[in-house]
Amino acid sequence: MGGMRDRYVVTAAQMQAIESRVFAAGMPVAALMEKVAGLITQRVMAWRSIAQGPRVGILAGPGHNGGDALVVARELHLRGYQVAVYLPFEQRKELTDRHAQYAASLGIEVSPDLAPVLAADWLVDGLFGFGLERPIEGSLAEAIDRVNNSDKPIVSIDLPSGLHTDSGAVLGKAIRSTLTLCLGLWKRGLLLDRALDWVGQAELIDFDLPLADIQAILGPDPQLNRITAHLAQLPLNRSPATHKYEQGHLLVVAGSAVYMGAAFLAALGARSSGVGMLTVAVPASLKPWLVAQIPEALVVACPETDMGKIARVDLDLARYDAIACGCGLTREATPIVQAVWESDRPLVLDADGLNALAQLGWRDRQGPVVLTPHWGEFQRLFPNLVAQTSDRLELAQRAAQQTGAIVLLKGARTVVAEPGGQSWIVPESTPGLARGGSGDVLAGLLGGLVAQARPTTLTDWGYWAATAAWWHAQAGIQAVQDRSILGVNGASLADGLLTVARQQAILNHTI
Repeated sequence: MGGMRDRYVVTAAQMQAIESRVFAAGMPVAALMEKVAGLITQRVMAWRSIAQGPRVGILAGPGHNGGDALVVARELHLRGYQVAVYLPFEQRKELTDRHAQYAASLGIEVSPDLAPVLAADWLVDGLFGFGLERPIEGSLAEAIDRVNNSDKPIVSIDLPSGLHTDSGAVLGKAIRSTLTLCLGLWKRGLLLDRALDWVGQAELIDFDLPLADIQAILGPDPQLNRITAHLAQLPLNRSPATHKYEQGHLLVVAGSAVYMGAAFLAALGARSSGVGMLTVAVPASLKPWLVAQIPEALVVACPETDMGKIARVDLDLARYDAIACGCGLTREATPIVQAVWESDRPLVLDADGLNALAQLGWRDRQGPVVLTPHWGEFQRLFPNLVAQTSDRLELAQRAAQQTGAIVLLKGARTVVAEPGGQSWIVPESTPGLARGGSGDVLAGLLGGLVAQARPTTLTDWGYWAATAAWWHAQAGIQAVQDRSILGVNGASLADGLLTVARQQAILNHTI
């Protein structure tokens, strides 16, 4: 489920404010609980039929998350499942207490004893919903350990109990879920790297929160978005009468004798973007080889050092719509980075370009710049920020505000931030991308996209950076489906990019 609300990401306070508006308008809490729990029941029955697992254990908390779990317990019981409920809280909200009483009246075992629940085939976690702030300790922490050690499949309602809604941090102990059914809108913490080991597969249960109420709290153009297939408008629209010079000219500055493949992989990504013209500047000794690999590119032979590194770039940089620089240049790339930095061309800086920038120190430049660090590169660029927080989204936002650059912080959940405050999260990826070269493909892809799109505002730049990261992640997922998690390489990633582009064209009715 999801649809048009799939883009929104909320904190606990924002979700509470949205729900308060709904309840203030007259929606009964009990009616909404029935609706939400009904949708959860449908999903978990599709996930585990009676034939697959007739015995269900329910972990119910004292609040409305526990109320949802108790309604699910009732509905599963009425459909023939064997249900036991673990309810260790004597003090609970009135509605939750009534559902507990009714469940017991139906013959469902409701008790503070965990043993009957652990005897089940699979579990539903409804201990805590959004807004938990205090660490889980004592007997409840021991119970969560026993649940996790049972190796039972677990469905969590809204988010795994014990995860902080906003940061994804574990508050003492947390349920390790197999499937998390996020309710209404995506919670911020679920989408961050630190939560992934606890969340399992994540899905949105869209129970039709009114868009007017969502936008009243988040605004018509929210500051934080999940980048999805519906937001990533690919491929770019083209006039029937267009020609190659209207579709952008990208310069890729990459490669060395040590890292020959980096220039090739960046060029593969750029070619897959559909950019009209591609120039690749490499050490002179690499030119014959690269021409054979990417025959449609204009390959420029740069003067090189005795070690096979680019010595200088003798090009009129003003000719290009964008520059992607850094892949495979080695740590001695400082003069090259300084040259492209001093131009006014839009710049995508990756890999050794970022390491060179860390040595040079930050300085303002005339044109826009996108920084694409992985975690190690980010630490070298922004050691002062890393000392302040471990929240990757907040770090990207602070770095963008500090520098005026677009910051694309790569990870299992890549985040993109622009200086004006808008941010994007890439909501899914694959560990198949965790190998050398995948970042080179992304740098070329991003350079090719912005050379075509020619963004005019920093927000547009952030959008296209997020679109490139989403496209790249989807291509990795596609490559894993085609070749397994072990088979993702530059060529399969480029093939995946084109498969995703075709799927997007169908979605957007452009083919």
